Order: sequence, then C-alpha cells, then structure tokens
Amino acid sequence: MSTDKEATPAPAAPAAPAAAQQAPQLQVDESAAISLYSNFCRVTGTPEELIIDFGLNSQPMGVPDKPIKITQRIIVNYFTAKRMLAALQMSVQRHEAAFGVLETDIQKRLVRR
Repeated sequence: MSTDKEATPAPAAPAAPAAAQQAPQLQVDESAAISLYSNFCRVTGTPEELIIDFGLNSQPMGVPDKPIKITQRIIVNYFTAKRMLAALQMSVQRHEAAFGVLETDIQKRLVRR
C-alpha cells in the first residue's frame, strides 16, 4: 500500500452572483389562451395539490342570494403554488408602489369615498 496521498481536485471557483448570471429567456405560446374576468376566488386543496376556483360574483356587496358560478379551475402542486405566490406578491408590491396600497376590505374602501 502506498502512503502517498492521492491528489485532490482544486476547489471550484465561487459561483457568480445570481444577478450577474443571465436567466434563459422562456418562449411562451399564448395563441390558445382564453382570457376571462373573475372577481371571486376560492382556494381548497388536498395534501398534494391546491385547487383554485374562479368565478363571477354578480352581487359583490353582502352575501349573494344565488350561487356563484365557477367558470375556471386551476389545479397546481404546492411547489407551483409557492412560485405563483411569490410572483403575485411581487406584482402587487410593484402596483402598490406605483398607485398606493390596495384595500381589500370593501367596507373600508366605501368609507374612504
């Protein structure tokens, strides 16, 4: 047996900061996209997935007297949901920085007017 130590590779150079690296550009085909308006969203889920339902509440003041019709449903895993949450949060922060804080409580919005 040899007592000489085997040569070990030199440590890798530190990675460049994320800002210095350019992210690859994603190409998106929107030709089959359907755009719908929604003012109602319900989130339910299972241990593996989130189910996000969208619909139109024709009676946004008070409790509606007829059911809200769900028109779209998106089912995502929790990893995708977390990425979506981060993207939505960043978009809302940018909007609020430009236009002011969004009040989600309609009663408080009505009092301000």
